[in-house]
Amino acid sequence: MNTKEKLNLIKRNAAEVLGEEKLESSLKKSQPIVYCGYEPSGDIHIGHYVTILKLKDFEDAGFKVKILLADWHAWLNKKGDWEFINDQVKKWKSVFKKIGLKNPEIITGTSFQKKPDYIEDVFTLAGNSTLNRGIRSMQAVARDIEHAKVTQLIYPFMQVADMKALNVDAVVAGMEQRKIHMIAIESLKDINYEVPSFVHTSLISSLKGPDAGKMSSSDKSSLISIKDSPEEIKKKIVKAYCPEGEPNPVLEITKILIFPTFEKIEISRPKKFGGNITYDNYENLEKDFSNKKLHPMDLKNIVGEKLVEMFKKIK
Repeated sequence: MNTKEKLNLIKRNAAEVLGEEKLESSLKKSQPIVYCGYEPSGDIHIGHYVTILKLKDFEDAGFKVKILLADWHAWLNKKGDWEFINDQVKKWKSVFKKIGLKNPEIITGTSFQKKPDYIEDVFTLAGNSTLNRGIRSMQAVARDIEHAKVTQLIYPFMQVADMKALNVDAVVAGMEQRKIHMIAIESLKDINYEVPSFVHTSLISSLKGPDAGKMSSSDKSSLISIKDSPEEIKKKIVKAYCPEGEPNPVLEITKILIFPTFEKIEISRPKKFGGNITYDNYENLEKDFSNKKLHPMDLKNIVGEKLVEMFKKIK
């Protein structure tokens, strides 16, 4: 791949890219570094799959992938006690290669976040920010922000310090991390580190429809996770909001997860409804759906099947 092809791969399906010039210049390095952090605080679900697939795009474009299992972050964010979090770390470590990453470096936060230089960076960042800024940055990621603990306000400054400690050129995360990343853009200079590029992935809409907002791990009936059986996954997709010819979460899943994983899909249909049809890109599928040439149930059936296949890999 040339540089343009690599950039297009990295940017596909991204909701936002901050620092595209930095991203392009990173591709000229012998092995640039990208990272994504995950709180190991519960079952791996469809939202995690989105960012892991984006990390795979980076890897295919020549980046070294670092994955931070943010155990200390999870504890600070009131996601469980240490026994629970350590157990989750063990479970999470087995997943990434199963999804398709070739050689990710998996790092736990507590392996480096107790070092004096790191703690000094965190204190420097916190000392140059206001209390209100810290609270705002955590609104989309904190548990029970209305009763936030002081530990949760340390979280965003640790996340910024992680970028320096891991020596990253690029960061992958969902859009819910944007406010924390804006702190990074403004304050990394305070700890003498160059601002990386940020690639934000889309958040999948709730399967219940537009009034329910984005898919949330707090709503198990709308979330697809590693614990779901094949029958449960298919049932959730069949029940999903998917009006004929209109934008919907099933189409979002098709674009963001199904095509990047399978590249093409074949939909089985009776001859009286048009017969079997193969799509080798999302655009053609979306066009047929918008023009009501592809029925919602046919779309749901293939998406359910492919999600079962995807999650089967990581069980």
